[in-house]
Amino acid sequence: MKRLAPLLCLLAALAGLLGQAIVHACGDTPEPTGTATHFPLVYGDRPTVQQLTDLGRRIFSDASLSASGKQSCASCHDPKSAFGPPNRLLVQPGGPSMDRLGFRNTPSLRYLHAPIAFTEHFYEVEPTGGKEDQGPTGGRTWDGRVNTGHDQALMPLMDANEMANTSKAEIAARLARTPYAKAFAEAVSPPGENVFDDPDSAVLWLTVALENFEQSRAEFHPFSSKFDAYLRDQATLTAAEQRGMAIFNDMKKGNCASCHPATHKQAGVRFPMFTDLGHVALAVPRNPALAVNQDPTFFDLGLCGPLRTDLQDRPEYCGLFRTPTLRNVALRHHFFHNGALQSLREVVEFYATRDTDPDRWYGKGRKYNDLPPKYWANVNSDIPFKPLPNGKPRLSPRDIDDIVAFLGTLTDGYEAPASGPSRPRAPRAAAAR
Repeated sequence: MKRLAPLLCLLAALAGLLGQAIVHACGDTPEPTGTATHFPLVYGDRPTVQQLTDLGRRIFSDASLSASGKQSCASCHDPKSAFGPPNRLLVQPGGPSMDRLGFRNTPSLRYLHAPIAFTEHFYEVEPTGGKEDQGPTGGRTWDGRVNTGHDQALMPLMDANEMANTSKAEIAARLARTPYAKAFAEAVSPPGENVFDDPDSAVLWLTVALENFEQSRAEFHPFSSKFDAYLRDQATLTAAEQRGMAIFNDMKKGNCASCHPATHKQAGVRFPMFTDLGHVALAVPRNPALAVNQDPTFFDLGLCGPLRTDLQDRPEYCGLFRTPTLRNVALRHHFFHNGALQSLREVVEFYATRDTDPDRWYGKGRKYNDLPPKYWANVNSDIPFKPLPNGKPRLSPRDIDDIVAFLGTLTDGYEAPASGPSRPRAPRAAAAR
């Protein structure tokens, strides 16, 4: 514990640093970083944020840290896919023999630099003036069960369906055999000591290095989409994209911004994250392609289990999952926590017709087939789920096409072409690595 004490002090200092960096994350001027800038003399002024970031980048792509020797963080969170899935597989295989499967869709790691710590009662300043309880909000993962980047980084390392290490000692031993082990030890070891003599400390530093890497602006929050260029007066949206943005924000039609807040074009306004980090029950259809769903008694209930265990006695939370960012959503091949839908247009159609054409989504005469009836009261029925007074959907086919067009503007890597239609491509900074 004595060896961990200085590290815990540095973590607190790093939290202050990252908090300050987050304030500037949506601007165009990089925030100065490093121990010398923000907290001199903490833990001998070692290591620097840049050292941790560089180590984290190497760790992120190192498959030797897994039990199989074939899986790294990048195996599921591909830098070329906005740190989302690298292929069209529903779930990425893992485990010691690369034959084990989990049951949740891999989320993107982009734009997770400023999450709210999980709380059951969130009072938002806008638009309610802090007077209305927004309910469960924040945390990381689909069920918000961890709050920090270093805690989240440890999860796949120890998950039997992923990198499948059985102990921190096993992770530390693998780390000690890497080509960068010497650089790692020199960067994080206390004076006169070797961090690998304390496996818990070595693993904590490993996860802190990953956390720092995942704060890297160029890779993880570049704000380089066409929409961001539009906010900077560097791009013009097409007519369909403009209509889609209007419907997206229209509280009586798309109402998408109620959970995925977007800003209007105003100078000085920070670029939107397109998530309120709230947890909501959408009654997504059951996905028969998931192996666990061959068991008719199995249900993934999000906040109340099975992976999260501290809220299992809160039935009002069953079926709730955290709202993801919509940035880079057009790059995905599977959507929602269980990957049940396979196209972005299908997702918008689900929002528009879940309650007007339930047979399409759940089977004839069925309803909410991936949530036990005793939890149906938790399901969100706000607009756009709520039909028009005449029973028709609030979104027309053209409305849906326009929303999809607008969502396409949220893909990072946009560069205004000299001529012809615009298209996104990999950001320069990320592509250079």
